[in-house]
Amino acid sequence: MARITIENVTKRYGDATIIDKLSLSIEHGEFFTLLGPSGCGKTTLLRMIAGFIIPEEGRLLLDDEDITRLPPHKRETGMVFQDYALFPDKTVFDNVAYGLRVRRFTSKQIQEKVSQMLERVGLGHLPTRYPGELSGGQRQRVALARALVIEPRVLLMDEPLSNLDAKLRIQMRDVIRQLQQESRITAIFVTHDQEEALSMSDRIALLRQGTIDQLDTPEGLYARPGTSYAADFIGAANLVKVLAQETRGDSLLIDIPGGRISIAAPTPGPDACLAARPEHIAMHDDGEQPDRIPAQVVFRRYLGFKATYALQLADGSGVNVDVPASDDPSYLPGAQVFLSFSRACRLVAT
Repeated sequence: MARITIENVTKRYGDATIIDKLSLSIEHGEFFTLLGPSGCGKTTLLRMIAGFIIPEEGRLLLDDEDITRLPPHKRETGMVFQDYALFPDKTVFDNVAYGLRVRRFTSKQIQEKVSQMLERVGLGHLPTRYPGELSGGQRQRVALARALVIEPRVLLMDEPLSNLDAKLRIQMRDVIRQLQQESRITAIFVTHDQEEALSMSDRIALLRQGTIDQLDTPEGLYARPGTSYAADFIGAANLVKVLAQETRGDSLLIDIPGGRISIAAPTPGPDACLAARPEHIAMHDDGEQPDRIPAQVVFRRYLGFKATYALQLADGSGVNVDVPASDDPSYLPGAQVFLSFSRACRLVAT
């Protein structure tokens, strides 16, 4: 078992509080992601779990063991760094074997374990290569193999895909997730990339200035954001000003610039705005229906599988609308359209 419990941890640097009384639990075998922009505290939190940073307050538990002040090499964790941190003068085999040699495994055990791990990550044919002779994806696999070969109870990854090109990042997502599931290991993954977080995670903690803004499954975080910060960071939702709101049965009627619409989500209170995903808004040629809002096309972006329209509402505020390429009406800039909003749109706290 490898359950991580974080209890009210705080980390400060001078007058700046990087992590502020943060608590969470990460379950055994879970792929857990710390997500957020630069400076939100996600890497600091990961390094506290690894043992490289000691919190001023609170404690960290690995199962029932307090590891708050335990040295990194005694925590039974494997770490994959953003820059991979491979030894340039060591071969692939020796890089992967490093942790086993430190732990005084026999030569026979090292040979067996490293060979098996290199096969698992698809590098069984490259044991004698040096890091400088490898592609970015291959170096990333070496770093993964080195972290996994010691059979850690927890795998920690600090933005390991950020140095790869877009196509290779997508491929390596699948490799990491597959290896994690095969190993049944608890994994904590740090990223600022929402797509990585959504595609790989069992649960996501969205961090904001050293605290957790929302903790949820990928589906929950995308479909049911609780704040404007979460709605905007995950999926870049349109945040539309709410002028008035009224509950009527199981519907919420809200006034926005240009008219009134109806949604199903409950209201979080008076200080709220409408979060509308670009795919939850439809464009129409006419405004005959009462819940259609007038807007003007500013410009259109063609993205292959879809087109994204930038539009302006009556008060001058903007919204984006996504249309599948097969249904693209090809509106020109300046065209007058009318928008309908799906009942899946939500009010979120500002």
